[in-house]
Amino acid sequence: MKHQESTLQTSCVKWFRYQYPHLVIYAVPNGGSRNVREAQRLKAEGVLAGVADLVIMLPQGKSLYIEMKVKGNKQTDNQKDFQKIAETLGHTYAVCYSFEEFKRIVEEKLTTDIPCLKKLKQPLRTSPKNL
Repeated sequence: MKHQESTLQTSCVKWFRYQYPHLVIYAVPNGGSRNVREAQRLKAEGVLAGVADLVIMLPQGKSLYIEMKVKGNKQTDNQKDFQKIAETLGHTYAVCYSFEEFKRIVEEKLTTDIPCLKKLKQPLRTSPKNL
């Protein structure tokens, strides 16, 4: 992952974990340079090219897959293929180019599409100052 995308992703994950501590978000470390032997081992273990950068676990067995990009970068063919599979299986997939876009997509999904989250007693907190 390029440095700008890494910085963007880090900010998004920090905000999400602060805002929604009762939910799970995790990164899929598919990118980066690896030697041939390590790449072969990871592929044998199940690493799949094109999987989104972030996954948010949702109720009823669904997930929100988020691919982080910075301006000018586009999805690879593998990422587009993964998006089609995820959406066909009923999951939500988004490509985010900014913190604001990530926040908007997450808030829409969690407050509009997932009514059971409104019933949670834990109040949502404001963004941390160190973002």
